Amino acid sequence: MGIPLILADLKASVSDFVHEISGLDLPDLYGVTDGKAVGTYVEHKFHEYLGTRYCYVAGSSASGIDFPELEVDLKVTSARQPQSSCPFKSASQKVYGLGYHLLVFVYDKEDDAAVRAARLKFRHAVFVHKDHTADYQTTRGILEILARNGNKDDIVAYLEERNLPLDEIGRDELGGQILEEPPKPGYLTVSNALQWRLQYGRVVKIAQAGGNEGVENLLHE
Repeated sequence: MGIPLILADLKASVSDFVHEISGLDLPDLYGVTDGKAVGTYVEHKFHEYLGTRYCYVAGSSASGIDFPELEVDLKVTSARQPQSSCPFKSASQKVYGLGYHLLVFVYDKEDDAAVRAARLKFRHAVFVHKDHTADYQTTRGILEILARNGNKDDIVAYLEERNLPLDEIGRDELGGQILEEPPKPGYLTVSNALQWRLQYGRVVKIAQAGGNEGVENLLHE
């Protein structure tokens, strides 16, 4: 059955998995241009890898994330445009974060016509702490207002300027919460949509520079 999977083991497994799968001939991905299909393939392979070593409950559509016991969701995205979507729960996610950690694999894919197989090269594997999964510009603006002794009216006006999907009552409630509980800096770019659109360019750069309190580089050469 394996030993119970803890967060430290999940992080430690990333580098070994990436080195194991990088450069392999993958006929199933030859000619595949759908990033979602590639992401699903990598996610399944990572779960297979972990399943031979650890005991854990994999996520379901009900839990919404890949590792519910560890509060971690796995995202796999192309290096050409490192982004993905996630379910919208409330506008406050843009201020306080998604409510769970993110494990982000960023890959390049090449097809080899001679062997009719694809190969993946993983450029980055980044862990983003749940407290820092909010929108960078939104949290930065809020923290600057608070640093200048801004009041609730200033915060509410800013939330309206940022077009957070809230009505007047919702903005007022969130403004009051922000005054009592200022957010931590977010490092994602979170775009409004029916689902949140998450962009990872900033966290990749932070990881490359050595990381910080909210962003970890899990690939060690």
